[in-house]
Amino acid sequence: MKLIFSKEVSEAKTANKAIVALESTVIAHGLKFPENLKTALEMENEIRLLGAVPATIAVIRGEIKVGLEKDELKNLSENKEIRKISKKDLPICIARKQNGATTVSATSFIAYQAGIKVFATGGIGGVHLDFPADVSADLPTLAETPIVVVCSGPKSILDLAATREWLETYGILTIGYRCEEMPCFYSSKSGLKVDETVDSVEEIIEIIKLRDELGIKSACLVMNPVPPEFEIDPEEQKKYLDVALRIAKEQKINGKDLTPFLLKKMSEISQNKTLQANIALLKNNAKLAAMISLELKNTSA
Repeated sequence: MKLIFSKEVSEAKTANKAIVALESTVIAHGLKFPENLKTALEMENEIRLLGAVPATIAVIRGEIKVGLEKDELKNLSENKEIRKISKKDLPICIARKQNGATTVSATSFIAYQAGIKVFATGGIGGVHLDFPADVSADLPTLAETPIVVVCSGPKSILDLAATREWLETYGILTIGYRCEEMPCFYSSKSGLKVDETVDSVEEIIEIIKLRDELGIKSACLVMNPVPPEFEIDPEEQKKYLDVALRIAKEQKINGKDLTPFLLKKMSEISQNKTLQANIALLKNNAKLAAMISLELKNTSA
């Protein structure tokens, strides 16, 4: 698989520096312009401030890019014709020389192929409400890709209990960073337990290293709750979601368009309250991912 590394990422790989992968769907489909571009740049900056190197991943004119230049980030944030791609869409996007924004599944797959061990995102996909056969491609990819994904749990628009059960069944380890419950995006509370709670990055590193030594090939999800000052009560979230789901049904929105539609509609209904929470957790997860990546490098040196 041919990968095109940015100058910054290429130099980081040569110097054996800590690198953190970032997805691009949040830029092209998750947030509106100009918040999407501002957030993407701020996430990258959070990682650089700690001494690690960000590698935002996307497909640009049919080429897989690991690390984007500012003009490429800007194009992703403004262009309405960017394809949303999961792992299965990669060969089509490349063959057609298209521009594609990578989801958790595509980003995890590419990051692992690029030798990047840590990936920061907002929330993972999962099992959809009222349709258990609709399972995000994120989950099977995570089940077969030994990467570390820092997230704030599954997106709150999903069937959380079914998603937690899927993670358990397919051996995807869930570590709660200073939390006992699996966060659900805008809230730290889901009523569903993580596999293990840790209080330090050092504990995370120990678990990751032992996973690798044992030859376990599934991902490790480090679940990092939304900062408390931005947390939204689950009942309040449900009110926003119920309205957004009704509108989506009326407008016949489904498939891969449903998640970005619901998130944008919830932002409108909540007067940007969910948007602010989303941005806060994205930046918070980028910081933690950088800390994990740096410690992995330090202990491997």
